[in-house]
Amino acid sequence: MKTINDFFILSNGVKIPVIGFGTWQIPDGKVAYDSVLFALKAGYRHIDTALAYGNEKSVGRAVRDSGIDRSEIFITSKLPAEIKSYDKALRKYDETISNLDLGYIDLYLIHAPWPWNEKGADYTKENKEVWRAMEEIYNGKNCRAVGVSNFNVKDMTAILDTCTVKPMVNQIKYYIGYTEDDITWFCRSNNILVEGYSPLATGRILANKEIDLLAKKYNRTLPQICIRYLIQHGVLPLPKSVTAERISENFAVDFEITKEDMKYLDNLKETV
Repeated sequence: MKTINDFFILSNGVKIPVIGFGTWQIPDGKVAYDSVLFALKAGYRHIDTALAYGNEKSVGRAVRDSGIDRSEIFITSKLPAEIKSYDKALRKYDETISNLDLGYIDLYLIHAPWPWNEKGADYTKENKEVWRAMEEIYNGKNCRAVGVSNFNVKDMTAILDTCTVKPMVNQIKYYIGYTEDDITWFCRSNNILVEGYSPLATGRILANKEIDLLAKKYNRTLPQICIRYLIQHGVLPLPKSVTAERISENFAVDFEITKEDMKYLDNLKETV
């Protein structure tokens, strides 16, 4: 059984904590700073941010002020989705390095295969150019791993066809009833770790009666069931909260869902 203190091992041998603290939609300043600081005090050792979130400076400051050795904390950030050129990608990475002020980044991801306002558009050529910059970033030795986010099978295949450094991670939306099976299978077949953002479906899943009933059986909360579900499927969950109690609660997932109950959850479609 994987515990909250365990790791997944990336294809290059880098260890990544089995659960991460997400910071999407957490505003820069006191809220982001306090949330990250509390998450670290609660035991999280993996913090996920992005330049587009606008909170990298607060994340970095909280990590520096935590008193925890930098080598013990895994930091992920992301290249903005609209950046689709080699030169701009390198400049944006430098901006992130400066914002975080932590010396290096553990994992850097392309945030999406297309600009958010052109979701689904074909940027294959541009993504290959950006991936060339990601390879340079990785080979520059102040970034321990590189990957992508929101890439489907076609997007991933285009990168794999020409890359010299394979993506090590694909961060996708993943929760009970929405598991993106095609890309998940593809990633596993290519030794690419799947990370799951929005494991609580941005809160919408909290009203699900079937999952709530199962949570009561385990004497756990519904969010704990949702987060544990990802871990047992080999997917790294990235829960997010700004409430100290919830942050701690979401980390307390050292229990095991039975195979029968996992199958039951697998068969729950349209959970939100």
